[in-house]
Amino acid sequence: MGKLNEKQEIKMLEEKLSYVQKRLWEIDEKMDRLFNIERNHLVRIKNNEDISDEVILNSIPYNDLGPEKAFMIYNQKNRDFILLDVSRESYEAEFLLPEAIRIPLESLSHSRLEALNKHTPILVISEEGVRSILACNLLVNKGYFNLINISGGYKFWPGKKLENSKKLTA
Repeated sequence: MGKLNEKQEIKMLEEKLSYVQKRLWEIDEKMDRLFNIERNHLVRIKNNEDISDEVILNSIPYNDLGPEKAFMIYNQKNRDFILLDVSRESYEAEFLLPEAIRIPLESLSHSRLEALNKHTPILVISEEGVRSILACNLLVNKGYFNLINISGGYKFWPGKKLENSKKLTA
């Protein structure tokens, strides 16, 4: 009977060890993710980018900018960035952002993302900004941390007014 108790104890210890190993792996993964987020925040600060206290304090993995600030970045032609449009495939904007890479949100999880450099800031836009939030979260899970969600999306994009006024005067 003593041998059975020893076997039970060994099995119990193995289960505990397995649990501890699993937790250590989870903690290691979480630390890597947080390290990548913080490292990206430091790069943004070094580059004098606009980053809110909330993003830093809460380790939010992407920056959320209003359309006006995002439009300012968009108009800085000497600034390197990628513009990613995750709108529905059927969505037709009132105006074009010709340099945008169009990958609908539904295709993003299984798309090949060679066009998206992990080190270049990625501005993510959608119809109203909701799909771009989901896209940012999905991209973070794929290892992208240099993301800027354009809140309000195309609906509040300041360039829309300029494009519409060009159409009226043409």
